[in-house]
Amino acid sequence: QVRLVESGGGLVQPGGSLRLSCAASGSIISIYDMGWFRQAPGKQRELVATITKGGSTNYADSVKDRFTISRDNNKATMYLQMNSLKPEDTAVYSCNADIRVDFATRNRYWGQGTQVTVSS
Repeated sequence: QVRLVESGGGLVQPGGSLRLSCAASGSIISIYDMGWFRQAPGKQRELVATITKGGSTNYADSVKDRFTISRDNNKATMYLQMNSLKPEDTAVYSCNADIRVDFATRNRYWGQGTQVTVSS
């Protein structure tokens, strides 16, 4: 019914940039908070950044001043602009969203994730 699809991942050298997208589709009434998470091999999943429906943002300390989260509510799409990438940013990045699908149903949804590899 509802699907989140990430795109934009890939291989980039240290100091490079990538722009991730997360597109939501399906029978959606409203999308509330959204966020990007990441998980590196052998590490627990961590929150990267969040953005509310109104555009308020929060970032993990490790990505502040380098990453920018944004959203286009008309397109039901969220973005993560990643600059000055470091090897430690290497991880699978996943999209998460709080979505109302009908009057009585509101759940959090996950995308499949997109691989970001920062290496020379």
